[in-house]
Amino acid sequence: MNSAAVSSDKRRRLEAISTDTGVIAALAMDQRKSLRKMIAEAQAGVFEQVTDERLAEFKTAVTEELSSEASAILLDPEYGLAAASKRDARCGLLLTYEADGFENPRPHRMLALMPEYSVLRLAERGADAIKILLSYNPDGDPAANDEKCALIERIGHECEGAGVPFLLEPVVYDPAGVDPRSVEFAKRKPGLVVRTMREFSKPRYRVDVLKVEFPVNVSMVEGSTVNRGTLAYAREEALDWYRQADAAAGCPYIYLSAGVSVDEFAESLRLAAEAGAKYSGVLCGRANWQGGVTAYVSGGLAALKEWLASEGVKNMQRVNECLRQATPWMERM
Repeated sequence: MNSAAVSSDKRRRLEAISTDTGVIAALAMDQRKSLRKMIAEAQAGVFEQVTDERLAEFKTAVTEELSSEASAILLDPEYGLAAASKRDARCGLLLTYEADGFENPRPHRMLALMPEYSVLRLAERGADAIKILLSYNPDGDPAANDEKCALIERIGHECEGAGVPFLLEPVVYDPAGVDPRSVEFAKRKPGLVVRTMREFSKPRYRVDVLKVEFPVNVSMVEGSTVNRGTLAYAREEALDWYRQADAAAGCPYIYLSAGVSVDEFAESLRLAAEAGAKYSGVLCGRANWQGGVTAYVSGGLAALKEWLASEGVKNMQRVNECLRQATPWMERM
């Protein structure tokens, strides 16, 4: 993709979710089932007893307290629309389009969209850009992969027609169920990430920004400040995977946090900078706010807001400091 290929509507909306320097410093708060599960586990309760109202309240508090530190916030239209109206005036809005997806129960983790929404309808609700999470393995079932690719083509062209930027989040996984945090999967993950980035950078998908995983698990990198004793990669090998992923990207890309701690996320960004990866920002969720769940369960809304205003803001500022090394998305086009 080059700058000439981006419509004026898309460019204007990309600018709305970026800093003045063209870096995406976005906060993710579109979790649904996973957030309900986090709250239930923190209060030693039952998943079904966590009400929709509590999800909306949590999302609104995070938005009110942290969106001033973000260039954009990602929310879901199921429980996050009230929160969207509370974001900082300078903070753009991303809305998710897929049905709740991280714990995908469908065969082959097939992508499903929320049936009551379209790109146009999400834009009418204020979305500056659309996000899709796609579970993908380039070596997965060929027919299922072909269906997933066709769906992404369809969504990309829907976004193109509406003049709305398309952010695609392809998350690799093992169809046989290997633990994604295991050493076995950590050794296979870099190649899967590189191949997946290369595939969805193709112009046919009309993806404007890839939201991608770090190619390596930083807690298993030799010499990493967050290494826990288990090694999957020598340091130079890890840096080389960052460079290979960067070379595979045919469009701007940003990193996701995948539920890791802020320490792990910051160390992953430091490795990206050391490798010279030209990433264009982040869309970081739980690394910023997950510590607030315990505060919310133990002390209610007031305690959550207090935690967010102190620790949450510190987390955001720590990540934003790392983004001084990021490359403006315009340069990646």
